[in-house]
Amino acid sequence: MLDNLFYIILPYAAVTLAIVITVQRYLKRGFTYSSLSSQFLESDELFYGSVPWHIGILVVLLGHVIGFAIPRQVLWFNGVPARLYILETTGLLFGLLALVGIVSLIVRRFTSARIRAVTSWMDVVVLLVLLVQVILGVYTALFYRWGSSWYATSAVPYLRSLFTLQPDLKMIAPLPMAVKAHILNAFIFLAIFPFSRLVHMLVVPIHYLWRPYQLVIWNGDRRKIIGQAPRPRPKTVEATVPVTGDTVAASRPVVTG
Repeated sequence: MLDNLFYIILPYAAVTLAIVITVQRYLKRGFTYSSLSSQFLESDELFYGSVPWHIGILVVLLGHVIGFAIPRQVLWFNGVPARLYILETTGLLFGLLALVGIVSLIVRRFTSARIRAVTSWMDVVVLLVLLVQVILGVYTALFYRWGSSWYATSAVPYLRSLFTLQPDLKMIAPLPMAVKAHILNAFIFLAIFPFSRLVHMLVVPIHYLWRPYQLVIWNGDRRKIIGQAPRPRPKTVEATVPVTGDTVAASRPVVTG
């Protein structure tokens, strides 16, 4: 009963929710399609968290997509032990890199007062779901070896059965609980995705190529804003300066600031 709920009903509900809410949000609240970057509030720790996170998770996701698209070729590639070891080690290393990145981003968001002030409850939920997902993936890679092979033979047929509207639980029923939790958590992430700031990934800002320049108007007194007051330019004035040894006064330019 729970398997039907978690691995049949939930996937379709998550996909429906993701599509409907994403489109509705874009049409009615398009301005919210933004990452709401906190780089201006704090950038040093963001760099050390964002870079490893993005590199690690993109490579891992690419591996999942390749395994889903061409499972037979993956199994053929793994037929040589040396290549299998290289593939498994590479996946684990990039998974660990993503784990380091997400932990750094979580620490940054909860230890910086300025970042914590602009953190919403959805940000917290998304970070925790991503953390659990990466931990489960790394745990699976460490304790259930040759995941690239059984992913191609077990998980991929199940995922493809969802696309054909003929869900088949036989393929994932014998999988370990950690692996099944990893799949379940992916559906949970898909369900909360349209409510988060991550929707900015779906929008490519190509309109910036032809958007006119923006005019910035200062409403406040720039002299009262530290670092924004314009520097006074030195002015040249004519002044009468007596010349030594001569009774005649000469006019010389004097620079005043």
